[in-house]
Amino acid sequence: MATLEECRSALDTLSGNLAGADGDVRGAADLDRSLSCHIRDLDVTFTGRLAYGRIQVVDTLDGPPREKAEIRLAMTGDDLVAMVEGRLNFAKAWASGRVRLEAGFRDLLKLKSML
Repeated sequence: MATLEECRSALDTLSGNLAGADGDVRGAADLDRSLSCHIRDLDVTFTGRLAYGRIQVVDTLDGPPREKAEIRLAMTGDDLVAMVEGRLNFAKAWASGRVRLEAGFRDLLKLKSML
């Protein structure tokens, strides 16, 4: 099971990957939205923003998200680490229910280019 530190590191790596992306991925990541990522097996939530093509983690809270972020993710720590390392395809994990992504319709359309 991935640790809290490994999950935070994976989010930092993902942020760096988004910042270095170009084309459709860069355009999709160039939103300014509140973001939460609930790590179900650790029962912690990272909160912050997707802004300027980066994920900016502001806080780490015990339990599920307390407020409804504009973009909401939920998954296990192992799945987060595996996706960032390229061992788990996000679209397949989302389609199978391993990863939950909730956002407004327009944001989902924009984010789909990142999948």
